Amino acid sequence: MEGFSIHFLGSLPAQGQLLLDCRHDPWLVLLSYVIATAGSLSTLNIAKQLDHEQRHSMRITWVLVGALCLAGGIWSMHFIGMLAFQAPVAIHYDLATTLLSLLVALAAALLALYCMAQPRPSLTRQLLAAFIIGSGIAAMHYSGMAAIRSPAQAYYHGGLFALSIAIAISASFAALLLTQYFRYGSLRRQKSLKYSAALVMGAAITSMHYTGMAALYLVVPESTELQLRSADNSVQLVLIVATTTLLILSLSLAAAWIGRKLDDKERDLQRVNALLVQLDHARASLEQAAHFDPLTELLNRRGFNRVFAAALEEHAITGRSLAVMFLDMDHFKRINDTLGHDAGDELLRVVAQRIRSALRERDIVARFGGDEFCVVASLDSHTAPRLLALRLLEQMKEPIMLAGRKMVMTTSIGISLFPQDGSSADELLKHADLALYQSKGSGRNVVHFFNPHLRQKASFELQLEEDLRQSLQQGSGLLLYYQPIIDLRTGELAKLEALVRWKHPHHGLLTPDRFIAIAEANGFIAQLDDWVLTQACYDLRYLSEKGYAELRVAVNCSALNLSNDLLPGRVEQILNETHCPAQRLELEVTESALLSNINRAIDLLEGIRALGVSLSIDDFGTGYSSLAYLRRLPLNTLKIDRSFIQDIAHSSQDREIVHAIIAMAHALHLKVVAEGVESTQQLSFLQEHGCDQVQGYLFSKPVPLDELINQFQPHERPLERVAARF
Repeated sequence: MEGFSIHFLGSLPAQGQLLLDCRHDPWLVLLSYVIATAGSLSTLNIAKQLDHEQRHSMRITWVLVGALCLAGGIWSMHFIGMLAFQAPVAIHYDLATTLLSLLVALAAALLALYCMAQPRPSLTRQLLAAFIIGSGIAAMHYSGMAAIRSPAQAYYHGGLFALSIAIAISASFAALLLTQYFRYGSLRRQKSLKYSAALVMGAAITSMHYTGMAALYLVVPESTELQLRSADNSVQLVLIVATTTLLILSLSLAAAWIGRKLDDKERDLQRVNALLVQLDHARASLEQAAHFDPLTELLNRRGFNRVFAAALEEHAITGRSLAVMFLDMDHFKRINDTLGHDAGDELLRVVAQRIRSALRERDIVARFGGDEFCVVASLDSHTAPRLLALRLLEQMKEPIMLAGRKMVMTTSIGISLFPQDGSSADELLKHADLALYQSKGSGRNVVHFFNPHLRQKASFELQLEEDLRQSLQQGSGLLLYYQPIIDLRTGELAKLEALVRWKHPHHGLLTPDRFIAIAEANGFIAQLDDWVLTQACYDLRYLSEKGYAELRVAVNCSALNLSNDLLPGRVEQILNETHCPAQRLELEVTESALLSNINRAIDLLEGIRALGVSLSIDDFGTGYSSLAYLRRLPLNTLKIDRSFIQDIAHSSQDREIVHAIIAMAHALHLKVVAEGVESTQQLSFLQEHGCDQVQGYLFSKPVPLDELINQFQPHERPLERVAARF
């Protein structure tokens, strides 16, 4: 059996031939399959690592290790199979030829690993690679068979010989396909496919070997002594195979350990990547929440400040002008109060869309909160900001459907210009806000540009706010002036109206119209009302000491306090602290304050009335729909506004209104007080038409309490004094 020649059964010698019956040890056959499977598994592990390795040197290393595992597995399987082969003639193996077959297996394995490392090769390339690899495996097998040295001559069955080569090529093609499939999918799926591929590859390699062995026939002369035996140099072969197998197992274990570590690393990287993706999404969400308004999807104040700063820097460099516009919806609160907050939100979304549609792409628009929007627009001409503002006003006037109702909203706009009105973002925003405040105060639905006068006015009001807060904290500077109210039936002094004054250290004596609005806007009107009420109660005690034990005092209540549920409790607390009889105190509330929230006002007034305090409605006739609600209010007195009294001597319309108010009030069992009486003609008309009480400059201006006491003695009849003067 020397040499590499291959003989087929068709060329058997004519005489003296003997076909030997050969056998295989089943346990060694099983072992050969296990070795082939282990080598295949190790190779697949290494092929998978090649997918993740980017370094060229490491890829070469992995290819070499994988080739050693595959070649060693195939070669070890082959020679374990040869050790399992038992023939009735003497057999030994040529070690040089045996090692040469290992080199053939290594070459085929290197080619296999190279093909496995390719990302998704074409089907043609896979078939070509499978043919070359399968041929290499077959070459390794039959070169290993050529290492047999025996007196027997080897012949091969042609069909089985071809089948063994076909199995080798098919196994190679299956291995390449499986390598591509198990790279993708979940980790569990990859593992399942990998182990399945190893079993299939091991079975295919083993099948190829034993198909080749089945094709082998040994022919000896008839006189040859036969005895079933193993190879003569089987010990040497066992040592070589054992060493190779140990190398395969070591490489397999190392590859498995490294693969597991790399898999763990890959899973960690996947988790880290997933966390990074989540962090990116969270950061994007936070960015959206931090810089954009969720309702309108416009920039919010923080996002606006960032974009505005960049735009301002750019315009400062280029020298171009820009306009900063503050927009505020007129009477937006009424929408929330009447139609609900959902309708208010829908209105804000529509307004935001309309503002955006009126602007250019490069302009900036933001919602600052509530119903306040800000626009920053680059200017192409001096008339551009006014034209843009007027366009925005027209956009807002388009009807809007809200809760099944067609609404028409208006907007007030304040504008500041860069660089005329300021060079910083804070200055421009502050000045635009001042201009907006001017628009609100000028009747709304108008546009106002900033001018220095507004800044001076704002600075003055800010200083007044600080000084008023300090005066309240220190209890200094505030005074109560009193104006008498005369009873027209008795002619006597009926009560006094308490009117607060502020003696400012720099601006002198200030009337309420200069500082009440400041107190209301800055949240300390309740503190101011408490001071007035407390001081009036102490003054009532002082009046009692001076002989005015029956005199009553009327105190004005702010409209904001009339919406405070704590008002009745505060009135009761002050009455208790000052030991003032409740029946001597009268609380005046304006008609507009009552009608802003009639149901709450009724509850609060009934609570105050239950204390024994009288109630009066001030400035009657200046509100809306007052007659519909007047009968529901727990009132004692109705005061006719001075605007109806001023021209009563010359205006028949005013006379008719006053006459109707008096008649209506008396029908509701209310006393009537006329304010602003300054002439005897006015006084005579009121007397003739049954007015109960009057007050005005005809009798006295508001003066300090001591001065008033000096003017009017107890039980004096001021009405007679006035009649005597005229």
